[in-house]
Amino acid sequence: MTATSERRAHLVVLAGELFAEKGFRATTVREIADAAGILSGSLYHHFDSKESIGDEILQGFLNDVLADYRAAVDTGDDPRAVLETIVRTSTGTLARHRAALAMLQNDWTYFSGQPRFGYLRKALQEIEKIWITQFEEGKRAGVFRADLDAKLTYRLLRDILWIPVHWQPGNQWSTPQIVDAFLSLLFHGINEKP
Repeated sequence: MTATSERRAHLVVLAGELFAEKGFRATTVREIADAAGILSGSLYHHFDSKESIGDEILQGFLNDVLADYRAAVDTGDDPRAVLETIVRTSTGTLARHRAALAMLQNDWTYFSGQPRFGYLRKALQEIEKIWITQFEEGKRAGVFRADLDAKLTYRLLRDILWIPVHWQPGNQWSTPQIVDAFLSLLFHGINEKP
């Protein structure tokens, strides 16, 4: 990695932290530059706008999520195994991309209204379709309840998976413990032993 690309990557991380903390719209280019210890104008040597930094953060996140999801589907495993793989890979991806997830949660109204960020809706639709397809295939195969509302179940599970982004490091549960508890609850409920 060259010094320029290292500097650019460092700026993306700093900006992501600020976007996650303050919100994308509330964070100024000057604040990003100040955090990096450079003049505001120097930031434009690496990016043409704050939106370009946002693009890099969000596209990196969505590319990783979709790559993991597609790989899980490509295994050809049964729907339950695919969903388990998706949950396990999602937690790692979400942990690596906390800033992007916070940006989506906190500034979705802004991003969804900007043509530049139109790819977000398309990527999120593909993510939703992957989940729903697995639920529907599982229903047909008798792996999941026949009365399962696939879209509602997806929305509930997605929101649960996104909650740990707000948890601070050092909580009493590790990420693997959270994932195992989530999967146990998902596949076994609270009425029976796993």
